[in-house]
Amino acid sequence: MTKSIQAQIAVAVALATINATSTMADGWRDNAIAPVTNPIFFETPMIQSEIRPIFLYHQMDSGFLGAPVDVRVYAVQLRYAVTERLAIIATKDGYVDIGKPVNQDGWADLAAGLKYALFQSEDNQFIVTPGFTIELPTGNRDVFQGNGSGELNLFVSAMKGWDNLHATATLGGRIPFDGDKETSNIRYSGMLDYYVSKWLIPYVSFNAFTTLSEGNALAFDSEGFDLINFGSSNASGETQGAIGGGFRSRILQNLDFGFGYEWGVIGKNDLFKNRYTFDLIWRF
Repeated sequence: MTKSIQAQIAVAVALATINATSTMADGWRDNAIAPVTNPIFFETPMIQSEIRPIFLYHQMDSGFLGAPVDVRVYAVQLRYAVTERLAIIATKDGYVDIGKPVNQDGWADLAAGLKYALFQSEDNQFIVTPGFTIELPTGNRDVFQGNGSGELNLFVSAMKGWDNLHATATLGGRIPFDGDKETSNIRYSGMLDYYVSKWLIPYVSFNAFTTLSEGNALAFDSEGFDLINFGSSNASGETQGAIGGGFRSRILQNLDFGFGYEWGVIGKNDLFKNRYTFDLIWRF
């Protein structure tokens, strides 16, 4: 074999290696997924345009209101990528149906804001995205919405990839504009997912929050987890948490189906017995 042919082979191998490494680095997020559980506050750090219809079926046990209660939530989230780093997000809306013995239904509050991918490293498969939303008290009091003067929600989300394995986490806090009507809290979420195939992307998750302040609205010793802020007067210092698991399926290249099941494991979990979450994410 001549030196010329050897040199050509060496160059070809080097280019192929560089191309393979670049493809893996550039496409690592193609197999990553957005969180399914805690959809209002567990925000993906990825910047993308999407429409996300969500259905929640949430069960409380008899320890909270004296009888088991089922809650159904129908919602749609919107996200729009203004640039490759900046996105407008609308994370809370929808219709809430609380079953017996409450038997009340109505609209949820509205929340929207921005997020910005502050740090991205394709080579290290790592992204960090801070953001915020402002919740407006536009909902119906019958379903424990519309109380107070709204709230500011601050968060930072991050994702680290190892090819088909991804870890996602969010740290944030709720700051009410009226501390008498709503409580403040710090919240934390984590998810570990693995891309088995486009049809099966299983994950495990953990979501929790700690109430930092007391309100004067209701004499509860626990808070409403994510959808509801009761303004409880005896919940300061309480931590509530739930673990969960499920999967996503990539039905089309730009369409994901998600399922999640969660159950309460920390704190007074009579409010959070278990929850089923179903969603679709259509990216455009």
